[in-house]
Amino acid sequence: MIVDAHQHFWDPARGDYGWLAPDNPIHRVFGTADLRPLLVETGVDATILVQAAPTVAETDYMLGIARKTPFVLGVVGWVDLLAPDAGDELRRRAADLLFLGVRPMLQDIADPNWILQPALTPALNTIAAEGLVFDALILSHQLGVVTELAQRHPQLSIVLDHAAKPKLGEGDALDAWARGIEALAAQPNVTCKVSGLLTELGAHGTRDDIVRAVGLLFDHFGPGRLIWGSDWPVLTLAGNYQDWFDLTREAVAAREPSAVRAAMGDNAVRIYRPDKSRLGRHIRA
Repeated sequence: MIVDAHQHFWDPARGDYGWLAPDNPIHRVFGTADLRPLLVETGVDATILVQAAPTVAETDYMLGIARKTPFVLGVVGWVDLLAPDAGDELRRRAADLLFLGVRPMLQDIADPNWILQPALTPALNTIAAEGLVFDALILSHQLGVVTELAQRHPQLSIVLDHAAKPKLGEGDALDAWARGIEALAAQPNVTCKVSGLLTELGAHGTRDDIVRAVGLLFDHFGPGRLIWGSDWPVLTLAGNYQDWFDLTREAVAAREPSAVRAAMGDNAVRIYRPDKSRLGRHIRA
């Protein structure tokens, strides 16, 4: 089963996508009718829908889509982890079989150490206890923070989004990223998404930089802790769906051909643990 473990749907008219400016080329509605033909063309069976706004309203919007869309295995949503009732809200959400994980938008929070504050410990413990996944949306300079988070909460399943957005093509910055990735990968409760790298190519970056980055991720995380995702429709700012699928699949195959199936689907199913009834209702059903 091939799974795109990181895609979005949105409607800017909903009003809670603060980062999505009107002059952005992707400031428009993106829905299931836009993605479905790309999945069929590429042979992707199913997806995981990820939040793009820090509101419970958007989470409910996504869950509504997931309930009507057989190819969506589930949702990684948003919960106010500092709210007094965060634990109750997380338990309520976890009772919904389509709610697979939580993603605070850490890259947009001014304090890079925000997630390490003691006040968040109960919520993080609840995420782990309920079997939810914690998606870490960070920039490269926050790798150390997530490493500490993983050490403090060894039972918390952490998925690093977009490999922490390395500055591909920038030598010194890439070296620092590689060191951070090595330290983070030493934590067994962390998995890494191979996603979002096309949009991180700097002015001097090339596709070979992406291949090398995927190789480094493979070397550190191994075939069992890599998950492929498209980051569609953000992906469309830098490339097309089929091209990204082929590029990443070939980069993984260059390291270990037998690892392609795991990285392109099996690991996502194992880590996010969607309801088994959804696994037979994918795009080709």
